[in-house]
Amino acid sequence: MQPLDGIRVLDLSRVLAGPICAQNLGDLGADVIKVERPGSGDDTRSWGPPFQGGEAAYFMCANRNKRSLTLDLKSERGRVILGQLIQQSDVVIENFKLGTLDGWGFDAAWFTGQAPRTIRCSITGYGSKGPKAHLPGYDFLAQAESGLMSICGAVEGDPVKYGVSIVDFCTGQFATIAILSALQARAVTGRGQAVEANLYSTSLSMLINVGASHLMTGSPARRLGNGHPNAVPYREFTCADGRIALPIGSDAQFAKLADVMGHPEWATDPRLAKMPQRVENREMVEQLLEPVFATRPAQEWLDALQAVGVPVSLIATVAQALASPHTQALGMVTTMDHPTAGPVRTINIPYGMSETPAAITAPPPTLGQHTTEILRDVLGLGDADIEALQQDGVL
Repeated sequence: MQPLDGIRVLDLSRVLAGPICAQNLGDLGADVIKVERPGSGDDTRSWGPPFQGGEAAYFMCANRNKRSLTLDLKSERGRVILGQLIQQSDVVIENFKLGTLDGWGFDAAWFTGQAPRTIRCSITGYGSKGPKAHLPGYDFLAQAESGLMSICGAVEGDPVKYGVSIVDFCTGQFATIAILSALQARAVTGRGQAVEANLYSTSLSMLINVGASHLMTGSPARRLGNGHPNAVPYREFTCADGRIALPIGSDAQFAKLADVMGHPEWATDPRLAKMPQRVENREMVEQLLEPVFATRPAQEWLDALQAVGVPVSLIATVAQALASPHTQALGMVTTMDHPTAGPVRTINIPYGMSETPAAITAPPPTLGQHTTEILRDVLGLGDADIEALQQDGVL
């Protein structure tokens, strides 16, 4: 048994935020039907290289545990089928431009009358109101507009975006939370509801402590490189042969660090002993540590600091992280057997459940792979009907 066994999700989304949300639900056991444009499908099917067996790595990262149905939603017949699929679904996820689904006739009144138990999740760039609501959304713009980009990068350098589309990803996670909550509410009320998530609000919420600090004090946030606005030392340091990451989160950890570095007096220096003073004297603290770290190899510092409980690690490359013994021990890299790409290595589900575990039960589908079986099994169409739809270009 999986938590969402018996739940059907209609995934009308493309690119990343929506597909990640739908994939989350598929990992939990939902039957996810991904509706795609005939001939081309999700935009990310062509986002490469790299490709394996003609399949793009980008598409593969966000579309496992789904079935693919091709459907021309610009055609009248295609929209009739869409309405029938919505009525047979518990959840609909869409990230069309604001108002698109309403314009096709699937507005709030339609859902209330024709699909009252269906949960509609809309994922947009800027939400359903406000001066930018009509604009398309992009992760890069959300990072720029929300202030996230302004606090990333070198202290004296330019603003820098995160290395992956983190706002898209987090928006997909928030949408998942909203959908699961709506499913629980439906179990009580018997009614579906509209839920929404947008990139702009997500990116603002990702300011977390930096945003809270500005709202409390009015002081402008600034770039700190790999530093932390409220903890010192908390950044990377260069050793004799490489770099380490050192996040000191308490005064007790700092005292242990000082002792290992041969300077126990730092822990009693009134300028350094307590975190607020270390934050005020950030540059001085870092100038004290840097020459000491440079005297020994990184692994020696790791061994000495970890032995006394000081948090520290090497700064790994992606290749090193995915190949590490701990990654292997957690089973975080696994292999899917794909019908055209063959064995595909992928990052695994990052959480566990003792009684109803999430699982990768199917690889990302090829375009339209399940069109016939979905129309037959979900809507009850016969082979002649399906063949006619194919000939008319609806599928």
